Amino acid sequence: MKRYLGIDIGSTSIKFVILDEAQNVLYHSYDRHKSQARQVCLDKLKEVKPLLEDHQIYVSMSGSSGLGIANDAGLNFSQEVYAESVLVRQRYPQANAIVELGGEDAKLVFMDKVVDSRMNSTCAGGTGAFIDQMASLLNITLEEMDALALQAKMLYPVASRCGVFAKTDVQALLNQGVCKPDLCASIFQAVVNQFVSGLA
Repeated sequence: MKRYLGIDIGSTSIKFVILDEAQNVLYHSYDRHKSQARQVCLDKLKEVKPLLEDHQIYVSMSGSSGLGIANDAGLNFSQEVYAESVLVRQRYPQANAIVELGGEDAKLVFMDKVVDSRMNSTCAGGTGAFIDQMASLLNITLEEMDALALQAKMLYPVASRCGVFAKTDVQALLNQGVCKPDLCASIFQAVVNQFVSGLA
């Protein structure tokens, strides 16, 4: 029996997925590695060991922090834009673009005959790190932020190019008594605006 193990180690998180021969997902996880990527990877491998024992295992790694670990361990490495492009073409052939918000970058991949990708390489504005900062400012979890945004009634302008400017905008809105649902939705809209203006 074969097992396929995929490990993606990005700038802030590590993702694991295990598939069986029929490509069914047997396991998946998403964890923050807090700059301890190697240790978290080892801990996660110990956790999933029972699912892999007595099987022929095929491993592939991806992600901005995965290349060094893959090289050190002698494992296959797939560049993440290439890997996700292959998957999207297989599973969602009608898709013409991929939007990827990473911890510290954002990517837009156009799925034409030739894959064309764009990435914001200048700062982490409008990325996962930006959303983390805003949730921290509002003293809520990411899950709470997501749920609150769905209850919004009004959007307000928030700068997402820079976390410092965004914090100033959000703090001013808080002082004006703007409710958290509207703030959360406004923050997410700022990310969309940054993404579209910067990459699309």
